[in-house]
Amino acid sequence: MKATAWIALNVFRESVRDKVLYNLVFFAILLIGASYLIGQLTAGQDVKIIKDLGLAATSIFGLFIAVFIGIGLVSKEVERRSIYSLLAKPIHRYQLVIGKYCGLVLTLVVNVAVMAAALYLVLAYMAWGVSPQAARIWDAPALDPALLKAITLLLVELTVVTAIALFFSTFSTPLLSAALTFGFYIVGHFTNDLRNFADLVESRAATRLARGLSWVLPNLAQFDVRADVVHGQRVALGYMGIACAYAAVYVAMLLAISVLIFSRRDFK
Repeated sequence: MKATAWIALNVFRESVRDKVLYNLVFFAILLIGASYLIGQLTAGQDVKIIKDLGLAATSIFGLFIAVFIGIGLVSKEVERRSIYSLLAKPIHRYQLVIGKYCGLVLTLVVNVAVMAAALYLVLAYMAWGVSPQAARIWDAPALDPALLKAITLLLVELTVVTAIALFFSTFSTPLLSAALTFGFYIVGHFTNDLRNFADLVESRAATRLARGLSWVLPNLAQFDVRADVVHGQRVALGYMGIACAYAAVYVAMLLAISVLIFSRRDFK
């Protein structure tokens, strides 16, 4: 347990020192601030646009952090040949994999929290001085606590993407790992369409393939409640609980496979 925590903390420190990480967070905050200016161009819809663009910016830049740092968690150690010194220490390979994953998740939590705080600051500035009569036309308050639900599910989605990136990095090159992770991310938002596709074709082979892929590929669409929150629709806590439980099972499965692959990998 100590070794895993030490590795996680080391990954977090290394990620914080990474200039690319700072650039990504800076541009995300800049985009959130720019959404205020864009919102001023649409009378009556400014709060919606700020929320939508702010959540979109958090999602996109969080994705880049998860992918580009996640794919280097293992491959970077191999390229630097520092993997030999790590494995020479009294730690197990599973501790190395889990520790690196936890370190990146901690990095994501901190960065998503910073971007969420920036979004709330922009919304607070937007709501400051607005009359109660003008605020009544909004579907939801500017400082809507429900935004935290969307941000929480967004962060849960990023933990799944991180596990996917780590999984590919245990046996593939960084470039291929990034391409595969982005591919899984895109397809993961259309898994429900795969189930519907199975009902549209007559071929049994195509139907079985589509349904099989819909169960194997991650269902990332369930974590996107941005439209509901922006338009003031309720997101049930039960729904969030089911989504988080699904993510926990999927991440555990990917980590188990990653540990198995990494444990059998020969670095000689």
